[in-house]
Amino acid sequence: MTTDTAMTDRARQALRALVGRTDADFREGQLEAVQALVERRERVLVVQRTGWGKSAVYFVATAMRRAEGAGPTVIVSPLLALMRDQIEAASRAGIHAVSMNSANAEEWGRVREDLAADRVDVLLVSPERLNNPRFREEQLPELAARCGLLVVDEAHCISDWGHDFRPDYRRIRTLLAGLPADTPVLATTATANERVVHDVVEQLSVGADGSARSVTTIRGPLARASLRLGVLTLETPERRIAWLAAYLGSLPGSGIVYALTVSAAEDLAATLQRAGHEVRAYTGRTDPADRLELERALRDNEVKALVATSALGMGFDKPDLGFVVHLGAPSSPVAYYQQVGRAGRATERADVLLLPGVEDRNIWAYFASASMPRQEQADAVLTALAGAPKPMSTAALETQVDVRRTRLELLLKVLDVEGAVQRVSGGWTGTGEPWTYDAERYDRVAEAREREQQLMLDYLATADCRMAFLQSTLDDATAAPCGRCDNCTEPWFPTEIPREAVDLALGQISRVGVDLDARAQWPTGMDRLGVPVKGRIPAGEGLTTGRVLARLSDLGWGQRIRSLLAEDQPVPDQVVTGVVQVLAEWDWVTRPVAVVGMPSRTHPQLVTSLAERISELGRLPLLGSLDLVHGGPTGEAGGNSAFRLAGVWDRFAVGPELAQALATTRGPVLLVDDLVDSRWTMTVAGRALRLAGADEVLPFALAQAG
Repeated sequence: MTTDTAMTDRARQALRALVGRTDADFREGQLEAVQALVERRERVLVVQRTGWGKSAVYFVATAMRRAEGAGPTVIVSPLLALMRDQIEAASRAGIHAVSMNSANAEEWGRVREDLAADRVDVLLVSPERLNNPRFREEQLPELAARCGLLVVDEAHCISDWGHDFRPDYRRIRTLLAGLPADTPVLATTATANERVVHDVVEQLSVGADGSARSVTTIRGPLARASLRLGVLTLETPERRIAWLAAYLGSLPGSGIVYALTVSAAEDLAATLQRAGHEVRAYTGRTDPADRLELERALRDNEVKALVATSALGMGFDKPDLGFVVHLGAPSSPVAYYQQVGRAGRATERADVLLLPGVEDRNIWAYFASASMPRQEQADAVLTALAGAPKPMSTAALETQVDVRRTRLELLLKVLDVEGAVQRVSGGWTGTGEPWTYDAERYDRVAEAREREQQLMLDYLATADCRMAFLQSTLDDATAAPCGRCDNCTEPWFPTEIPREAVDLALGQISRVGVDLDARAQWPTGMDRLGVPVKGRIPAGEGLTTGRVLARLSDLGWGQRIRSLLAEDQPVPDQVVTGVVQVLAEWDWVTRPVAVVGMPSRTHPQLVTSLAERISELGRLPLLGSLDLVHGGPTGEAGGNSAFRLAGVWDRFAVGPELAQALATTRGPVLLVDDLVDSRWTMTVAGRALRLAGADEVLPFALAQAG
């Protein structure tokens, strides 16, 4: 028996043990990848559709490497859900897999002991764990030295071009440079075009001595015969929601309905529940324990669908998922393919329908701007850290740099990966290493995203095969007409929408009134910005919970108010009707006795007329408006809490006439504005009213950003 034959037989035996079937055999490309890893110790990139069996490659390779006496396989995996699935799959194959993540800190001691005793076959870690100071210093060097196989799962996340870019994935380059020369490396993904493949290969090729290692790329066809694609363009949000309300039950099996924002997912889930469908919302706001239960319910077909944001994606495995519907288009075909690829892995048919909306482009623009580091913000972070006598926490940095928390955390990760800052015990510190903002690279990323957005619009408009279009955008050379999509045949989905479904949807998106929670605590470190407050907001200075007509991201009223805010104009009667409904349904303890308007630089007609109409219809005296005091610091829209507060501190004054009116007014005052974002404007204005004698301040605005 030749070496190749013996190796193939051992690999096949390992595969059969993994899947529990004596007749199991490799799919095309799987054995090739295993041989490259085990026999030749190569670095391999596998780009294959979801369900092809990428995990089988690294589990078979693990079993064979461990039989040879090699150390544990280290799998860098992006999601806890994905880790859980991988651990369960490994256990079924007799492979002892463990993880070190934020959710099992109490188990780390035992995991370290098992690693030291060589009782672990597979260790799963998140990319963020690679930069945990303790893990980086105590575990990583030994793991790199002993690692029998390194696996980078969902490797498209390495790439700036990828649809789910995570800066910590670029840290893998440093890990690769520390591996012994003969350590095999496997990177896997189901979603990568040639640009992403090139970027991933560039990261994988880093050798210990700085030399470039060759990378073997194994690509397969991305089409899945079970998927039946379609696009249905409907002109209004209520008609898109009505379609789902009417026809969700006729879709095969159970599935996922994707929405672009958290509020859209929650609102849609509520509407579908009222229509009698067994659905639940699954978003970034969903508690981790609840996520597990919701995933189980979908796997066990206890719900018809989860109405989800992109929080449900990589890592969720349900081979018989029957459909994926999108209410709103993702920003690129790569992102879209990644999500629809969850369906139809083990079924003859799975339906995939996209219901695009006119608001999609605004949402794309928001998320794109939130993820790109800006030079002036990076420079401000480096300056602050350079002047700090000790490591600074993220909260402390917020008082020195006007960047919102989520953007600041992303920026710190980018600077960390690029060697300009370092996460240490106690926070962040500058490294002193030279760093230059790579404007050219970020321009390329922005241009690539714009091209991908246009490709998504082209997908919506194409009259050619939709599956072939997606394959082509992913640079799949096997792209060919599928014969199943709505362009290859006739539309397979109904287009007539029952009137009662439209009425139900219209009633839901016409619902008005969203709670506006009052700020309870001042941001930390405000004294550094010249604002003399700290701790909890005193009871005599705070607001009471208020209301807004809608959120700007809401599918119904949100879009109407967004259009209204495009220019300054008197409040329309239709909006006044919605305002009256909110006020009528407000469950306040004590009804307001007067109205005060906010001073507005952008919409003076709108705010003034709104306050006047509320005063007139509610038969409440209009006491006037606060005065706007010019000068002082200003924070940018979208900045962090500390700077937003500093930007409006002492900007509002209670004039003599308003002060006199407040002195004789006993009871709550309704404070009226157009748009609420950070809530600090209302908080500071309300504080001024309270200090001037207002018994209680109830904030009300047309909309809340977000």
